[in-house]
Amino acid sequence: MLSLRRLFRNTKYARLGGHISFPASVIEAFQWHTTELSAKLPVIDGGAAETRRSFRQNEVKADTQMDQAQKKRNAAKASLEYIQDGYILGIGTGSTVNALIELLPSVRNKIDAVVSSSVATTEKLEQLGFEVATLNAVGDLDLYIDGADEATKHMHLIKGGGGALTREKVLAGAARKFVCIIDDSKLVGMLGRFPLPIEVIPMAQSFVSRRLVRMRGQPIWRENFVTDNGNHILDVHNLQITNPLELESRINQIPGIVCVGIFANRPADVLLIAEDSGVRTIGA
Repeated sequence: MLSLRRLFRNTKYARLGGHISFPASVIEAFQWHTTELSAKLPVIDGGAAETRRSFRQNEVKADTQMDQAQKKRNAAKASLEYIQDGYILGIGTGSTVNALIELLPSVRNKIDAVVSSSVATTEKLEQLGFEVATLNAVGDLDLYIDGADEATKHMHLIKGGGGALTREKVLAGAARKFVCIIDDSKLVGMLGRFPLPIEVIPMAQSFVSRRLVRMRGQPIWRENFVTDNGNHILDVHNLQITNPLELESRINQIPGIVCVGIFANRPADVLLIAEDSGVRTIGA
């Protein structure tokens, strides 16, 4: 079979009305070359298929993310039932709490005062017209609502992914009731898969890290992050927290630690878990 280049060079053709008319032999050769070219380009077809497959995966991922966001809103909405008239309310920090903050104007008339666990939460509350009080000014809280990075059925928690663990623990300790709102991805059999946040004063960071290594943890400094209290965060990986009460107490004894993100000595009183079928409650 002659190449297309040779066919075009050796074929006489005539211009008819501005178009080129080719003999049947040229057309046949062109069709053959086109078929051969298509057969030799599986990568193009495969790439297109891979692109379509990747697009579908991204669509599924987006749907999953929307589902999780909806679960957070459902858990936040369920917590509104615990806010009663005249309550002094403490508000935590994080993505699930952000969903709660958006809903708080609907129960504004029930809230006598609101206390925040972080600068970020304070800003969001003030944008919605809430006047944020200090804990020193109001005393104890009637109710504290916050999320968690991990939670067990015993209502022991890991908190501090947002870096506000110290103020969160203070508000939880000052509250008559602590309601924790999560989606079901945060419910675990044992704490420790999520790296344990520990707030430390900066000059003790290396010292505390060495002590944590002795406990078989792998502390990693959270770079370019400073807490609202002016301190640093160590995220401790590879811990299997079989006894949260004991480990919380042990870590708290290390000089230089401000707060450890295990909430076991002061666990949640109520755990609201948003699932596909609705919101499940553990506790009273």
